[in-house]
Amino acid sequence: MLEIAVFNIQSALLAAAAGAHRLELCENPYDGGTTPSYGTLKTVREKISIPVFPIIRPRGGDFLYNDAEYEVICKDVQLCKELGFDGVVIGLLHADGSIDKERTKKLVDLAYPMEVTFHRAFDRAAHPLQALEDIIACGCNRILTSGQVPNAWDGRELIKQLVEKADDRIIIMPGSGVRSSNIKALADFTGAMELHSSARMLTPSGMQFQTKSMQENLQNTIVDTTEIKKMLAAL
Repeated sequence: MLEIAVFNIQSALLAAAAGAHRLELCENPYDGGTTPSYGTLKTVREKISIPVFPIIRPRGGDFLYNDAEYEVICKDVQLCKELGFDGVVIGLLHADGSIDKERTKKLVDLAYPMEVTFHRAFDRAAHPLQALEDIIACGCNRILTSGQVPNAWDGRELIKQLVEKADDRIIIMPGSGVRSSNIKALADFTGAMELHSSARMLTPSGMQFQTKSMQENLQNTIVDTTEIKKMLAAL
C-alpha cells in the first residue's frame, strides 16, 4: 500500500487520481504538517473516495501538548469522526521522550471506529523499542517512522527491527525520503507492507502581477503525480 501525504485540496485530488491507495491530509508542510481546516476536511471528504487520514496536530514544533492543546486535539478527532473519515494521525510525547500513553489511549478510544496512526513523533521517542510496545498497548493501528533519522532509507535497520518486533501486532510504515528510486529496495529490506511519501514538489505561482518590494518567492506545494505513478509501478 502506498500512502501519500498531501498539503492542500489540489494535491489531494491529484494524488487520488494518480492511484494513491490512501492519503494523509495535512496543511503547512514547512511545519511538518498540521491539522487541516474544516473547509479542507469537508471538501476532501465530499470529493475523494479513497481512505483519507487527517493529521491531528494543532501546531508545529514539538509533540508535548498542554491541556488546552489536548482539548483542541480531542475536538478535531471528534470532528473527523463526525465527517466520516477512515482514520486520523496523532502523536503525543512526555517531556522525557516517552509516549504519552494515557492521552494516546483516550484518543484511540475517542476515534473508534476510525483507525489511528502514530506519526513521526515516534522518531523523537527516547527508547524506540519501548515506544513500540507502548503504542501497541494504546491500540494504535500503525506507526509512521523514518527510523529515528531524517531519511527512511538511512533508518532502514531500525525500521526492519521494528517490523520484526511488531510481529503483525501493528503496522510499521516507513516514510520520509521515500521515492521511486528507493521504495522497492526499502520495502524488500524492511519487510514493510505499507509505505508513505509526500512526493511533493514546488511549482511557481500563477500570479501575473507580483509586488517586487515584498521580496517573496510565491511557490506552491503540489504532489508530483508522475512520481506517484513511478512508486506504484516500482511496488
